[in-house]
Amino acid sequence: MTRKTSEHIASLVVIAAGLLLSLGASAQQSETVGGDRVLRVCEDPNNLPFSNRAGEGFENKIADLLARELGWTLEYTWFPQRMGFIRNTLRGRDPDSNRFKCDLVLGVPVGFELASTTKPYYRSTYALVYAKGKGLDSVTVPEGLLRLEPSKLKSLKLGVFGQSPAADWLLKHRLFDQVVSYQRQSGDPERYPGEIIEKDLATGAIDVAFVWGPIAGYFAKSATSATVAVVPFQPDPEIQFDFRIAMGVRFGEREWKDRMERLIDANRPRIQAILAAYGVPQLDDEGRIMTVPADPSLTRDAKPGK
Repeated sequence: MTRKTSEHIASLVVIAAGLLLSLGASAQQSETVGGDRVLRVCEDPNNLPFSNRAGEGFENKIADLLARELGWTLEYTWFPQRMGFIRNTLRGRDPDSNRFKCDLVLGVPVGFELASTTKPYYRSTYALVYAKGKGLDSVTVPEGLLRLEPSKLKSLKLGVFGQSPAADWLLKHRLFDQVVSYQRQSGDPERYPGEIIEKDLATGAIDVAFVWGPIAGYFAKSATSATVAVVPFQPDPEIQFDFRIAMGVRFGEREWKDRMERLIDANRPRIQAILAAYGVPQLDDEGRIMTVPADPSLTRDAKPGK
């Protein structure tokens, strides 16, 4: 066999392999995304206000809305939001059918590296949360905390999740010695982020909680032992507190992504009403807090925790 013939055969093998991959990808998308009129969503079974098995989270409500608009049946693949979530859901395959376990993740930041993200459907920000009537009522902006009497400020126990923008803010203002640190992702599937407000803030284990806005708004709204104030962080040139949240699909599924983006555009006011009903602080394009009418019927069954 001549060198030229050998090179020609090698090039044909490469071309054939490329065609097989291309055809396989096309067949895979048509088979797994909507071919059987089922919307398969990847979710955490115990992560209010986002989702739970009972369908009480705002991502559950948005998934319901999308399924109705598509005219499809809604199904979930459940896995705790921790390391390995995407691998075990969006990229994972069912061992019996070999189809992907689910086709849509409802809450990922724009630019998320493990999935292709749609246009954002909301923008929120971190917030500080405290129980009213305990000497903090003058704090109406985060910087108000820094203007408290030094003795009062020094006495506060500040609850914050590690490696978060709020942790950076506390470090910047030399308040880290007063921090009670929480894990962002617990290995215990029975734990959920809202416990920092629902349990520790309510019992006085901490005086101020610094959390992602949707968690702050929902658990403050549902608190029964005290009136809880939510003080959102404004956009900051030094520390990014606000994030645009999108839906995630697999890379290469352009048609499916486009369809989700059309649904987002067509249903944006209804999605915003769902978020408002859960107390989610929503920011406009300029970074200002939006006033959005909420439909209380959307959350009539929602309860914190399990």
